Amino acid sequence: MPPLTDLLFYVFAGLTLVCGFLCVANPFSRNPVTSAMFLVLTIVSMAGLFILLHAFFLAAVQILVYAGAVMVLFLFVIMLLDLREEERRRIRTFTLATGALIVMVIVGLLVRVLSGAAPVRQTGPEVEGHTKILGRILLEQYVLPFEVLSLLLLVAMVGVILLSKKDIK
Repeated sequence: MPPLTDLLFYVFAGLTLVCGFLCVANPFSRNPVTSAMFLVLTIVSMAGLFILLHAFFLAAVQILVYAGAVMVLFLFVIMLLDLREEERRRIRTFTLATGALIVMVIVGLLVRVLSGAAPVRQTGPEVEGHTKILGRILLEQYVLPFEVLSLLLLVAMVGVILLSKKDIK
């Protein structure tokens, strides 16, 4: 029988993947609030993964900042835009082809980077419970992934606004 941590890892990883998929392609409802709630469940599942890594500070920040503050902001935007259950849009061929091309480019880049990466032996000093060391490592050693993540969040916000835009007839 596998150890409890292995079992919990598979449970939290599975919940993260399923809730993330349901956030994007929600078959239950066309209401954007339902997708936002699945995003909250995805964030909480990721916090569980951080707890398994003994990154308690990151788990707390994940829940307080993302599941709390950012989701409240998303819900305010959804409410202010007065989004209701919408009918499915027609899929334009050009948009679908462009999206598929972009996804293939990103997957190709990811495969290329991961295939040339060396296995990680030690990620750095022990940072459990020390936020000053964590901040120093994050903003000195990992500044590029930090900025890429912030750019990804910006693109996600712009995407939400573009997806919620009403078609003018």
